[in-house]
Amino acid sequence: MGAVIVLYLAIFVLIIASMWVIYTKAGKPGWAAIIPIYNIIVLLDIVGKPWWWLLLMLIPIVNIVIAIIVYHNLSLSFGKGAGFTVGLILLSIIFLPILAFGDAKYVGPGGKAS
Repeated sequence: MGAVIVLYLAIFVLIIASMWVIYTKAGKPGWAAIIPIYNIIVLLDIVGKPWWWLLLMLIPIVNIVIAIIVYHNLSLSFGKGAGFTVGLILLSIIFLPILAFGDAKYVGPGGKAS
């Protein structure tokens, strides 16, 4: 039981650290990754979507589609393609750290140079 808790906390810290670095690479404050609701608003800003998409994330089934679109735009914002989007959707625990700690550079919302 204790090992499961330690593993869970390690994964939690890895995801938070990855999101912190991703936000910093995009020119946003890293601490925004740990503030509930605000972290989604900042992520929507990074990917070039309006804040009211947060409301769409509250609708069942629609939230899945919106999350996929946001992940795809996150991939594009860092110069990655559709394959990376699939990785983010299916294996976030691996692909978020790759995006954060790898050589990916923020190129602008949705991959358009700003």
